Amino acid sequence: MITTNMAVVVEGKYDKIHLSRIVDAPIICTDGFGIYANDETVRLIRHYAASTGIIILTDSDSAGFQIRSYIKSICGDLKGRIVNVYIPDVYGKERRKNAPSKEGKLGVEGISEEMLIKAFEAADIEGVRSRTIDKMLMYELGLSGRTDSAALRRRVLASYDLPGHLSANAMADALNCVTDAQGLAARVEEIQSSGN
Repeated sequence: MITTNMAVVVEGKYDKIHLSRIVDAPIICTDGFGIYANDETVRLIRHYAASTGIIILTDSDSAGFQIRSYIKSICGDLKGRIVNVYIPDVYGKERRKNAPSKEGKLGVEGISEEMLIKAFEAADIEGVRSRTIDKMLMYELGLSGRTDSAALRRRVLASYDLPGHLSANAMADALNCVTDAQGLAARVEEIQSSGN
């Protein structure tokens, strides 16, 4: 079981139920886009962000990234720590639903416990890794600023089991959680030489 005093922010109650099996921490639900109209939830998230820090774990679809972005914006002026945990793009349908989501991806509730544990381990919750990956390095490695950069970014993200829906800033943040500058350079070279 993963134990932390940081609050974990998820989208829905089924995410919370699933996550509570593997994480011993306060878990806050945004009720999806309901967070935009719920001042009490916003205050609670800001309280944890300012005191113990928060972990944001949303689905890897566009709605999940929109909610993640909103949470970061409401906490941006606080000195607390925000950790992003990303689940990979896994296509399928949750058991309790009749049809797949709009983008066809599993949400947090549908991801296996093993994948969730791996995502938390990769996120560097304790903050011990140095942050050596920035936008300049990504440019130097061809991950931005070139005609084929988008395709290379998708291949690199997939090789680390990260969602393909990351902006350049979010990609740098996520990569800092799973590797360092040397590791990223080696991975990019490997992907380019193999053609994968």
